[in-house]
Amino acid sequence: MVEQQDLKYAVVGKFSHGMPSIAFLRTAIPKQCSIKAEVNIGVLHNRHVLIRCSFEEDYVNLMSRPNFWIKENSKSFLMRTFKWDIWFTPEEETSMAVIWISFPNLPPNFYVPSILFSIASAVGKPIAIDAATLNKTRPSCARVKVEADLLQEHPQKYNIQIMNREEMETISYKFRYDFLPKYCSTCMLQGHDLQGCWKEHPELQPEKRTNGEDAVVAAAKGKARNPNLPSTNPSRQHPIPTPIATAPNPSQEWTTVTHKRNKQNPQKHPLESMENTTPTAEKLLMRL
Repeated sequence: MVEQQDLKYAVVGKFSHGMPSIAFLRTAIPKQCSIKAEVNIGVLHNRHVLIRCSFEEDYVNLMSRPNFWIKENSKSFLMRTFKWDIWFTPEEETSMAVIWISFPNLPPNFYVPSILFSIASAVGKPIAIDAATLNKTRPSCARVKVEADLLQEHPQKYNIQIMNREEMETISYKFRYDFLPKYCSTCMLQGHDLQGCWKEHPELQPEKRTNGEDAVVAAAKGKARNPNLPSTNPSRQHPIPTPIATAPNPSQEWTTVTHKRNKQNPQKHPLESMENTTPTAEKLLMRL
């Protein structure tokens, strides 16, 4: 039997796109992930770190969120957390996850940790109860955080026997899963299931373009349309007016059309204007 000394609250942090230095992570993870007690952080693999918590609340906090963004200066690194176990391998992600389950319409007299943990054990290992349930400030619904195996089938209902005045009555209630991550048994990864697996269903994978097609698409997106070219948008196209019909002229191939609208009188030379206004000798004699 392999002992798990100091690994009861061990969490694996996986970085998908780059990872800061371990010296930076040892100070950044406790601050940015709200870890309260002492924690030990070390490199587990080139993209994985092992976070050993000494306090159960810190372990639950790390496992309750799907991911964390670790910020270093202007960069942010995505870190996802998984439960560590003795079967850990870098190529595979565990099927164990921490999830919230709710018990809607459960009577408040059952809001007792021992009873709630007993009901939640049908789904997985109970690890925490939310404050509203403990304080009974939300009597319409109880919530418990459990550690569940995503490969197992999760029940949808549970039964409780209640003693009435004369006889025992069995009442059925529903489980409600706040968020249940998907797991693929082919890829051994969290995030998708067999129905959405590209390995099992290659037709679901988006088509890949060649470099030439990418260049054409990029050029088409970045190239501005020539305003002198006609628009291809039907809403911006305008009908061309029908030309006025003219009588055919067999002798000429082209017909010259002269517009009379806004026609201006031709300008005359100043001498020609003086000839018209200057009186001649004949006109002067006639006046006498």
